[in-house]
Amino acid sequence: MQDFLANMATRLGVLKGVFPLNRAAAARDALAGVELASMDIPQVLGYARIAGMPAVTGLYTVFLPLIAFAFFGASRHLVVAADSATATIFASRLSTMAPAASAEYAALAAMVALFTAALLLIARVFKLGFLADFLSRTVLVGFLAGVGVQVGIAMLGDMLGLAGHAARSIDQLALVAREAAQANVPTLGISVLVVVSILACKRFLPRVPVPLIAVVAGIAASDFYGFAAHGISVLGPVAGGLPPLRMPSVTWQQALDLLPVAASCFVMIVAQSAAASRVFAERYHEPVDINADLLGLAAANTAAAFTGAFVVNGSATQTAMADRVGTRSQFAQIVFAVAVVVVLLFFSRFLQYLPHCILASIVFTIAIGLINLQTLFSIRRESPGEFTLAVFTAAAVVLIGVEHGILVAVALSLLRHVRHSYRPHTMILAPGDDGLWVPVPALPGEQTAPGLIVYRFGADLFYANDHFFIEDARQLIAQAPSPVHWFVIDASAITDLDYSAARSVGELCQTLKQSGVEVIFARVNRYLRSDMDRHGITPIVDASCIFDTLHEALRMAGVHSRVST
Repeated sequence: MQDFLANMATRLGVLKGVFPLNRAAAARDALAGVELASMDIPQVLGYARIAGMPAVTGLYTVFLPLIAFAFFGASRHLVVAADSATATIFASRLSTMAPAASAEYAALAAMVALFTAALLLIARVFKLGFLADFLSRTVLVGFLAGVGVQVGIAMLGDMLGLAGHAARSIDQLALVAREAAQANVPTLGISVLVVVSILACKRFLPRVPVPLIAVVAGIAASDFYGFAAHGISVLGPVAGGLPPLRMPSVTWQQALDLLPVAASCFVMIVAQSAAASRVFAERYHEPVDINADLLGLAAANTAAAFTGAFVVNGSATQTAMADRVGTRSQFAQIVFAVAVVVVLLFFSRFLQYLPHCILASIVFTIAIGLINLQTLFSIRRESPGEFTLAVFTAAAVVLIGVEHGILVAVALSLLRHVRHSYRPHTMILAPGDDGLWVPVPALPGEQTAPGLIVYRFGADLFYANDHFFIEDARQLIAQAPSPVHWFVIDASAITDLDYSAARSVGELCQTLKQSGVEVIFARVNRYLRSDMDRHGITPIVDASCIFDTLHEALRMAGVHSRVST
């Protein structure tokens, strides 16, 4: 029976993250799914709080969306559910369009999920999974740190029992500082207890579901002692039962306003989900199919839209949590969804007693977890320039908002790549202390040997950087210690030559030949050779001066290779 189901799933291209699955693996994943539910249910309630949605919608995100991804996705490990980053992205915009947790707000959130699903489906149809590569890990770390700071600041009001709330992080921080003296002492005491307990157990007893214990204990204490009567804010009545299926309804103008929000969520989902699925697939030596995961994510967000939930994402944090409890396939996530159904049918009425401060404290610890100081310090130690980009991205998220912060993150990732291509490292071979030739920075006054310069340009040549190539060549030849007769271009890093660069290189070669300098190209790959032929550089240089290896080029120049190995 198991083989029959596996064969049917393979033919239909579904349940890739579930099969193959034997009886022992199913039992293991079922237990892991129940344990994951006990740890994750309080977190999704917290994510609903971040999203400005009713608490029960957090549970909706781990019901049908979870099953939809298990059915259509490919990753065996990725947990697709509510996520703090995407929740913050759309909440920052929706809070200006409708009151939080209102019916209109919920409709807007559902439409964002539907638009996001459409973008993910388009990405799948056109196989755009490679877009995940355009958000660098460095900038993603900075972005998540900024989200952590913003979410942490947003939770301070509930943790202190303050009624006021501001949309911008700076305004919220100012409000908390201004009204801190009016904090509700019991609320503050509960918040401190929950935060300290979660962080301490995360450090010393990581498998203990402290958030779940805090939620259950908070509900029991609130009901028994009547927290609401003592000034401690609680959730209030929570709708139970399974989510109703309905089409989100918004106006055309609202739909247009929501498209940029959905685009920001789309970028975040593609980047985070791809990163998380790759990490765990590599850990277990499994294939990665980002495009199939895009289909699963589209299905999950469609399910979220039609069940009154909000945008779901492949969460790195929840995926790591699932891995810790022993999940090895999406069958565990299906069991998780079944556990959520039990809660929705039989236990949701108890959520009305849950204090806001406990939920805010759980979210606050989640926000702290998003600030990966260890990775930031590692980036600072290894690459100060990239560390600056990460910090700048984090600051942009906090100061100008998450929606614009994600655009800044993408722009910085692309600019960093363009910068490296625009101003690449250049080197020449020069005599070392032992007489062998070693690569050194290409500075005027350096020379490989009397009459010879071996020059390496460290990137493809295109319209924006060809003038650096030309300027380097002219200055190296003009300021060489002795007249240069052979200028050897080590083209090992050049795989592409556009029209503008080809014109510049061709003119340089003609000028050098007229002045008595022979130009030789070494380590020319077939792609560059094709460009040289097409753009007419080969006849200028002469085909006899183009070589596959550096040693052949040096023999042409009449010298014996003394390159250090």
